[in-house]
Amino acid sequence: MKYNGLLSTFPKEIKIFIGSFVLILSLGFYTGLLFVGQTSTNSPTGIEENYLGNEDQDSDLGVEDEVTEMKFKKGEREMLTIIHTHILSMSFIFFLLGGLVWLTKLPKNWKLFLTIEPFLSVILTFGGIYMLWAGMLWMKYVVLFSGILMTTTFTLSAFLVLYQLTLKPLPRN
Repeated sequence: MKYNGLLSTFPKEIKIFIGSFVLILSLGFYTGLLFVGQTSTNSPTGIEENYLGNEDQDSDLGVEDEVTEMKFKKGEREMLTIIHTHILSMSFIFFLLGGLVWLTKLPKNWKLFLTIEPFLSVILTFGGIYMLWAGMLWMKYVVLFSGILMTTTFTLSAFLVLYQLTLKPLPRN
């Protein structure tokens, strides 16, 4: 079966449907990133504080350096809920977007990277968050890097799909 470039051959109505889906999916994904920014978890220290709390820091700081928002270590049930829901939802997001990426016109190696890497990043990000919570403090760097990589591959994949939906189909031989 020839699927390379198949996306551009779909009828206009299906392209609009797929484009609408990718746009709304992107809106949801980037809204999640806004939430990450609001919780100060876009830096190694912020990631650590979000899951391990910062209540111990107040006594280590001077009066002028007081913590602006008190955070407490998350409980095990909360951690398992966060990790469970994110791994499940992100796997569906990347499965659906990846299926669309495979229908674009792009070299197979690029498609393989764009469709497999997000699954590795999901495991590294949310598994790393759990290991950080369990005491492996260096995992905050893995979480940050894998989160950036996951966001980059999502952005590239969504852009690629949206762009190729605008292309006119090439004549088939």
